[in-house]
Amino acid sequence: MSGRVAGLPEWDRCAVMGVVNVTPDSFSDGGRWFDTSDAIKRGLDLVSGGADLVDVGGESTRPGATRVDEDEELRRVIPVVRSLTSEGVVVSVDTMRASVAEQAIAAGAALVNDVSGGLADPSMVSVVAAVGVPFVVTHWRGFSQDMNSRAVYGDVVAEVLAELRRRMDAVVEGGVAPERIVVDPGLGFAKQADHDLTLLAHLHRLRGLGRPLLVGASRKRFLGRVLAGENGTPPPTRERDAATAAVSAIAAHAGAWAVRVHEVRATADAVRVARAIEDAAAEGEPP
Repeated sequence: MSGRVAGLPEWDRCAVMGVVNVTPDSFSDGGRWFDTSDAIKRGLDLVSGGADLVDVGGESTRPGATRVDEDEELRRVIPVVRSLTSEGVVVSVDTMRASVAEQAIAAGAALVNDVSGGLADPSMVSVVAAVGVPFVVTHWRGFSQDMNSRAVYGDVVAEVLAELRRRMDAVVEGGVAPERIVVDPGLGFAKQADHDLTLLAHLHRLRGLGRPLLVGASRKRFLGRVLAGENGTPPPTRERDAATAAVSAIAAHAGAWAVRVHEVRATADAVRVARAIEDAAAEGEPP
């Protein structure tokens, strides 16, 4: 595992972030956890299955998704955050709105995971800086409605690195302590399948940003493309969990701080195996 995030527990391996989508239109689960009580139960089940922290979001960021209004996002997210944190769960809030982040933190959230890296809401960085919680800076080029049209790169690794570095600098300038920043290459956000695969192949370069790395590959389109049958039809999202666990093992071996997944059991096993192999390799090295 690479790096420690100030304000969060320190795990001895790549951490597993479980996902609770409190939405009716998630690409991955089609609204299975939209009901508040179902979402709370889901979060607790993820922890029982091996999640180290749980990411709660009330707005779908799948390609083409339309935004929900602020009141609705708050209605979806805050009761779930409050209930999970009261049970001792380490909760991350997945939001692009400063107001939602602020209220989620007041309800007990320990981390803000903003897929826009603070670009969607000009107030986000100052809110995060004021409360002093960790912040995920994700590579982002625009909202879901038109992000596919922005998936144009000459050198995807170099461009993502440069754009993330600029965003990190802006977040630090806005008052967020560097030791509280996590970076995320934003797989699937303004990226085609080949871009995602190339970024995964070069995670070591992304670690060169000097901050812990979060990798969110779970069930995404590029996995569907890789797993597609002879007719080119990708498997349903819920049939991509074995492939997700494979990526989790690869990310863990490459030094990722955490992986974000919808089903945690296989990934929890995968990151532990990756750590055991690393330990065995270290023990076998000549003095």
